Amino acid sequence: MYSEKVMEHFANPRNVGELETANAVGEVGNAKCGDIMKIYMKIENDIITDVSFKTFGCGAAVATSSMATELVKGKTLKEALNITNKAVTEALDGLPNEKIHCSVLAEQAIRAAITDYYKQQGNDPLPLVGCDLDCEGCGGH
Repeated sequence: MYSEKVMEHFANPRNVGELETANAVGEVGNAKCGDIMKIYMKIENDIITDVSFKTFGCGAAVATSSMATELVKGKTLKEALNITNKAVTEALDGLPNEKIHCSVLAEQAIRAAITDYYKQQGNDPLPLVGCDLDCEGCGGH
């Protein structure tokens, strides 16, 4: 059912916990459906220098959060914005169809954190981030 990479990231998630030095935080999900992801980023000179997460949800939600943090660490904001749920799924060697929504949450969490960063900098994030996502329950960027 799950790939070895999914199981590895679930059993040994990377970058877990609250990042004390974060200057960007994105929280997405919905308590009603059961998955909530919070991604913390430390951004310096438009580069994500550190990242962590806290996720309440199933094993796939934990695994996609873990992989998402691995994919964005060291990337520019523009590069991070190009990371899609498909990229997260592929990096985990696939997910069952009923768990694809977890990779969508990971993509949304990345975008929400970057949106938060732009807002804190006094910039309008929409031209940069775009808002083509279904934002129901994600805090509405």
